[in-house]
Amino acid sequence: MTQTTRIAIIGTGFSGLGMAIKLKEAGYHDFVILEQSDDIGGTWHQNHYPGCACDVQSALYSFSFEQNPNWSRMFAQQPEIKAYLKHCAEKYGLMEHIRLNTHVTGARYDEASSTWTVETCDSPALWRYMQAKGLKPGDRLDREDGDLPALDTLRASVVVSGMGGLSTPAYPEIKGIESFTGKRFHSQDWDHDYDLRGKRVAVIGTGASAIQFVPEVAREAARLDLYQRTPPWIMPKPDRAIRPLEKRLFRMVPQSLNALRQSIYWTLEARVLGFVGNPRILKIGELQARRHIRSQIKDKELRKKVTPDFHFGCKRVLISNNYYPALAQDHVDVVTNGIREVRGNVIVDGQGNERQVDCIIYGTGFKAQDPVPAGMIFGRNGQDLLDAWKDGAEAYKGTAIHGFPNFFMLMGPNTGLGHSSMVYMIESQIQYVLDALKRMDGEGWSTVEVKQDAQSRYNASIHAKLGDSVWQTGCKSWYVNENGKNTTLWPGFTWQFRQQTRRFDAAQYRVAGGAEVAAAPALDREPALAVQG
Repeated sequence: MTQTTRIAIIGTGFSGLGMAIKLKEAGYHDFVILEQSDDIGGTWHQNHYPGCACDVQSALYSFSFEQNPNWSRMFAQQPEIKAYLKHCAEKYGLMEHIRLNTHVTGARYDEASSTWTVETCDSPALWRYMQAKGLKPGDRLDREDGDLPALDTLRASVVVSGMGGLSTPAYPEIKGIESFTGKRFHSQDWDHDYDLRGKRVAVIGTGASAIQFVPEVAREAARLDLYQRTPPWIMPKPDRAIRPLEKRLFRMVPQSLNALRQSIYWTLEARVLGFVGNPRILKIGELQARRHIRSQIKDKELRKKVTPDFHFGCKRVLISNNYYPALAQDHVDVVTNGIREVRGNVIVDGQGNERQVDCIIYGTGFKAQDPVPAGMIFGRNGQDLLDAWKDGAEAYKGTAIHGFPNFFMLMGPNTGLGHSSMVYMIESQIQYVLDALKRMDGEGWSTVEVKQDAQSRYNASIHAKLGDSVWQTGCKSWYVNENGKNTTLWPGFTWQFRQQTRRFDAAQYRVAGGAEVAAAPALDREPALAVQG
């Protein structure tokens, strides 16, 4: 049976919930939110490893229209952020729109009806099938396989993707890994039933997640081998508990919480001057990071191992107060010569040294360059989105993609940040999509599709700015694809992105079903500096 809805939203993280809240406020009620998990929260439900927390201050990493005076810490941990999102969903009446355990297996645009057909599947059934077939998240599904669980269909006029770029786990290719006889799991699929006490544990990867869970694993494990390919730059984390008096002030005088939010926002915005403006400014941060290493690690050989050899800021800068002390413990070894193969319960490193392990934990992050699995989104003429992105993901204002009418992405290509809160960017995109829907209704348009030349010019300007940034100074990071194209980050101040997305610029789109739009003028010029609310 095929059901219908005006708007289908994918995901219940900040993007999906924020979009839904603003739709209801604008009088839109014919929408559904499709969530593959058994609870809401997006990445803050999926990631629940020990030590999981946000690296942006809580006062800013939250909706501007739903500021929370009750955060317990300056940097909230995963359970508290998930509870905040659950509160937002309940307060704004979204629960009746949410379909849990509903995995989106595909979405295809139908030109004859100007609608999208969204395929969904029962998530537990699909995960059992994938496990039986040896499939990992992001692998293409075989629609001809008779064992594939039954698929349902949903017809929607508009699809809004809130899946995010860091949702598909990345696994390293390791010779002999299938022969491993112990326990292994990715940080996103943490097995809390597995007791790490007394175990020999190998952690592969030293990304943002590993930085947080390695100290927790080190507390339990009898031995911890950390396989590091590239050490990250790490800064001290200015975290502390928020005092009861402060919480009372935030509740009684909401303007005080907003003032804190604004002070954090503008402090973080200043970092852009180093990332994009003059990378030499980042030397100050590098000196502080080097001092952080010296103050927490006494062993010179270990210091050498954890000190990066690339420009500060080229890869994601992390924050932690307990990572280096964890590495300095006697039962922790940082292995820097790679993994040659796995034989049973033995890991053989690049120099032939053998280490017996009981558990392997992947801290290898996500497929940021492939945010949407192959065989999932099909636009005009049945084109797979990944084929449209064969040279690297790109979109117009990170939101609309030529060849995919009535399809909007939140947290799309080149909307990521290396310095501030993604929630600010998400709210900017939500405003843009909402304005597009209002224009569609007001003008009687059945479809809107960004023009190819508009998308091309926009991305040319983005990459011209990225070319002079610290992210293009030669290090290998998940920001940049194999061709050296940065498909991830926004090269500027976040208020500039908000200026660009404040109104739906219909002249840059091809529309159908109503009055045509006047010929598109040149793209918006760079806005003048202005304080945004």
